[in-house]
Amino acid sequence: MIDDLDETLRQFLIRELPVKNGEVDIEFDQPKREWSARVSRPTLNLFLYDVRENQKLRQTQPMWQNEINEAGMVVQTRKPVRLDLYYMITAWATEPEDEHRLLSRALMTIFRFPNIPDDLLPESLQVQGKHIPLMIAQYHELSNPTDVWSVLDNEMRPALSFVLTMTIDPHAPVTVPLVRARDLRMGISGYPERNRLDEPEMADRFWTIGGKLQGAGLVAFDQLRVTLVERGIKVAVQPDGRFSIGHLRSGTYTLEVAAGDSPARRYPISVPAPDYTLDV
Repeated sequence: MIDDLDETLRQFLIRELPVKNGEVDIEFDQPKREWSARVSRPTLNLFLYDVRENQKLRQTQPMWQNEINEAGMVVQTRKPVRLDLYYMITAWATEPEDEHRLLSRALMTIFRFPNIPDDLLPESLQVQGKHIPLMIAQYHELSNPTDVWSVLDNEMRPALSFVLTMTIDPHAPVTVPLVRARDLRMGISGYPERNRLDEPEMADRFWTIGGKLQGAGLVAFDQLRVTLVERGIKVAVQPDGRFSIGHLRSGTYTLEVAAGDSPARRYPISVPAPDYTLDV
């Protein structure tokens, strides 16, 4: 993925500097003494010297996002990771004036763009619709350039600090069945030999069910009046028709659905059951 970003940066600079007729090379090598000795034409070098997670942009709970696909399955995806990539931009030419001109063109170009243009992003970098922001010449980055040049064993020269924040998604989506009922059992704690949850007289067992209304026509689902008849309680319905009811014992119940002045309709349901989809 970083190699895709490098190529995107190359195309970005070629287009926006602009670089015509290959007049300037754009490289990503370590600017070591051996490399610089082989440079024979004007070159902009983007040396990636550090990669870190951007913890300020780290997304907290909930870590998982759930969506229901057309097959009625739940697709779980993890929130992506934001990474800061630190580049050092240097210019290489025969004359210092040419090097300074290259640095100036790079500086002005990157200042014009808060993000890498979306039309240059390959599919591998189009994650969650996030942009890739650019920051150039920040005072708190590359604070000790002499340390970098001493490690590279090369003569120090002007350099621009350049930071990109990209999004990566290392987690594969997980597809699981939609949970339509949840079983809560309560028994006597501290007496394992007596706490047999499969014995009705020794345990209380409650269910939470989730269902969906469909086929309401011109009436919005959340405008329907839904009542659990045996309990006399109103059931809240989401705009997409989904509802849930908790604290139910096993048995048969009746849901009453009414819309406007139309006669109410009743639907028997069993708890537990594999599905609670109602055509209303």
